[in-house]
Amino acid sequence: MAAAKPFRPLLIAGLAAVLALGACGRSGGGEQPPERGDQAVARVDGRTVWASDVKREAIAQGKIGEGEPLDVSSPLFQQVLEEVIDQKLLAAEALERKLDKDPVAQRRLAAARDRILGDMLVETVVSDAVNENAIRGLYQEQLKLAKRSEEIRARQILVASQAEAEQVRKLLGSGASFEALAMERSTDAASRFNGGDLGYFTTDVMPPAYDAALRDAKVGQVVGPFQTESGFAVLKVEDRRLEQPITLEAARPQIVRFLTYDQIRDLLEKLRGRAKVEMLAKAEGGRPAPPADAPKAAPAPAQPQTPVQKGATP
Repeated sequence: MAAAKPFRPLLIAGLAAVLALGACGRSGGGEQPPERGDQAVARVDGRTVWASDVKREAIAQGKIGEGEPLDVSSPLFQQVLEEVIDQKLLAAEALERKLDKDPVAQRRLAAARDRILGDMLVETVVSDAVNENAIRGLYQEQLKLAKRSEEIRARQILVASQAEAEQVRKLLGSGASFEALAMERSTDAASRFNGGDLGYFTTDVMPPAYDAALRDAKVGQVVGPFQTESGFAVLKVEDRRLEQPITLEAARPQIVRFLTYDQIRDLLEKLRGRAKVEMLAKAEGGRPAPPADAPKAAPAPAQPQTPVQKGATP
């Protein structure tokens, strides 16, 4: 006898949706794929399960992201396929027992149907509006608004006393290699082993002493010694340039989130503007209270920060 399958907590959550959209009958309908290139992966009492059904369930459970591939031969696909089959079996049995006729079940099915249709509307609106042209357009707009600071690349030798720093400065003046002296004498563990290289930075993220020492320094110039919180520093300016803007690909996820939120907000404002909404109950503080038996509403999406650059405003 085969071992019993473990109970899947997420299984029941999907049943209302299955019943809501499938209560009209148990026939499998035509065998035409619901999506181009779709693949039949199972049949349950003559009803076809498609690869797209499994992928949609995996997305709903958060096991893959929207747009991510899910190979039909992968263990994850097989796991979710089993869950989809179980859902269909349980839903069919529920219909057989006429559980869908119960008044409470009817309300739950209606709520599930509302959620599904609402999600489909949002997906359609977002898919039409959040396209490559919109993404690139907002990216270019934000680049124009962004304020680009100057970046400096410098090397550092950090020592404990001013006398040591003066000695380092003399050695550099006589032709010693800055990188070699940094490895030999610097106490800065973060930079000494790469020749004192601090990389590119803007002076606003550095202590005030660095800003004062580097403000007018030219490329190739050695500055210092000057006192810092960690000792005495001698710096060499390697390069100065304007801050590099964020790339489109790096900014893309944030731009997509912003545009998605924007579309959902505009859609809800339009729908509320033409609907008659009456609040019949008030909670403490004057806020409307939902009915005690109302299904829990999904949390509103947090408004993302506008991309892309420091100093940019939407």
